[in-house]
Amino acid sequence: MEFKLIIKNLNNTLTDQEKVIFNSWYNESKKHKTYYDHVAKNFSKDLDIIDLEKGWNRIEKRIKTTPYLLKNNFLKYSAVAASVLLLISVSLIFYKNSINTTSKVVNTEIKIGSDKAILTLENGEEIDLEKGKEIKTTNAESNGEKLIYKKTEEIETPKIAYNYLTIPRGGQFYLELSDRTKVWLNSETQLKYPVTFTEGETRRVELVYGEAYFDVSPSTLNNGASFIVQSKTQNIEVLGTEFNIKTYQDEAFSYTTLVEGKVAVETNYNKVILQPKQQAIVNPKSETIIIENIDIYNEVSWKDGVFSFDHMPLNKIAKVLSRWYDIDVLFKNIEIGNTEFNGILRKNQSLEDILTTIKNTNNINYKIDDRTIIFN
Repeated sequence: MEFKLIIKNLNNTLTDQEKVIFNSWYNESKKHKTYYDHVAKNFSKDLDIIDLEKGWNRIEKRIKTTPYLLKNNFLKYSAVAASVLLLISVSLIFYKNSINTTSKVVNTEIKIGSDKAILTLENGEEIDLEKGKEIKTTNAESNGEKLIYKKTEEIETPKIAYNYLTIPRGGQFYLELSDRTKVWLNSETQLKYPVTFTEGETRRVELVYGEAYFDVSPSTLNNGASFIVQSKTQNIEVLGTEFNIKTYQDEAFSYTTLVEGKVAVETNYNKVILQPKQQAIVNPKSETIIIENIDIYNEVSWKDGVFSFDHMPLNKIAKVLSRWYDIDVLFKNIEIGNTEFNGILRKNQSLEDILTTIKNTNNINYKIDDRTIIFN
């Protein structure tokens, strides 16, 4: 049975068919009833059902791939109950901030990241984009949350005009190019792109640094023109697809994750074709490429306002938080940075809420000194 049926029953939103499935499961054994009672006791209607369902699916998958657990139903459902209850407890801590922290906070106000960017026009003029501020240029307009370019007739001159969109730390932004390609830009990112694409020619943009999610307008809608994303270490060629590229300046590798469609990732010495749910990891020094099968949600959830940390070391989480909240992070002990954290958290929560969750699930203390987080 799907975990979401438990949630729907708690919300009294089951259909007649779903009620039959749920009641059959509920009455199947005493263990099911006990498990349901535990979930109901810890349930909060403010929690994100998708997060809980994802946690259940991940746990259920692990159970199915662990034969010795399947032989013993008691162990099976006890493990599930304990795991999901832990996830619920973590979520309750995060959303309700119900557990007090003894960590020290020193005179600071750290704001949650928001929609903001700097648009650099072809003449070098810079325009600040932020929520509530409307702007119009010759080729585009913005309401402060997104920037949309209009498709223009082909220009006779061969010269192509480029704009830059720079996302600072503590920012994010949505961009729609003139060919209707959609781009979500993460914190500390810069994208270079033409104001309008030349009809029939390859559409090229450059991810100068940072992270971006592309939903590319198909070549069939652009006279067969392919789409290429360039970066310092690689070229990604696509034909109507969705993918994520991460190539931060302070990270050793570049990552391209394919959500759907088909992409070719190429360096000077290597070229690979990605299938959906695969990630290409490029070493910029050797220009070698490694392909891994990954959980897409963990890689692209940022564009939907979610931090998904799947057994991620705290030192990697620190980089994500530092970009979104515009902070610095220090570890007094290197081993603390290697501590893994597993959880799905919302980006619209305060930094202290997230730190409290990490503290109470990993028993790690911290303090905030000005704009620096110190784990000890």
